[in-house]
Amino acid sequence: MNKTVLVIDDDDILRTTLARGLRANNFYVLNARSAEDAREILKRISVDGIILDRMMSGTDGLTFLKELRAAGDKTPVIMLTAMGGAENAIDGLVGGADDYIAKPFQLRELVLRLNNIMRHAPDINTPKMPDGLILSDQEFFVRDNDGQINVLALSGEEKKLLTNLTCPVGNIVSAPAMVVKRLRNKLNSVLSNVDIVTIRSRGYKIVCSNQDCSNTKADIS
Repeated sequence: MNKTVLVIDDDDILRTTLARGLRANNFYVLNARSAEDAREILKRISVDGIILDRMMSGTDGLTFLKELRAAGDKTPVIMLTAMGGAENAIDGLVGGADDYIAKPFQLRELVLRLNNIMRHAPDINTPKMPDGLILSDQEFFVRDNDGQINVLALSGEEKKLLTNLTCPVGNIVSAPAMVVKRLRNKLNSVLSNVDIVTIRSRGYKIVCSNQDCSNTKADIS
């Protein structure tokens, strides 16, 4: 069944372009040019996902998102913004966004990430991203027990390795032992439930203590 997406953006051209592209990818699309219009739509219609511009006239996107979450609405939201950088991404994630994409962006990437956040009932055999680890806009973040989100400081090699290990989780990746050691130490220092294990003769794999890590024990050296 096709999913219904609400696009909230005060840029008429971008909103129309997004709607056309999403419909071409088999989504039903509703449009709102302001947070105020979006509120009226959501009173009448339940949607599967929301694409939300951060900087809008009237109520801005971040304020609207916080109101949505405060009201108990858990609809998956991707926030779009011209405000790039880690701190702005953190603001969006703390405000309740499920993902955060800086403009300009590729439609294909948006569609992939939209499908990802709307996957309410994934295959139970598919490993999930470890609790507390977040990947958004090609940057890794960690969420502590108090809900605070901070950038995970990684070198280029470490970020590439962590991306390969988690996209998707379960990948077995070959990498220099020293890079693995540095990444493991950084993860262990902020996330007690995550580790990187050696898969004999094949490479490395990320595992987590509080999620299903089936079919790994027999191969761990």
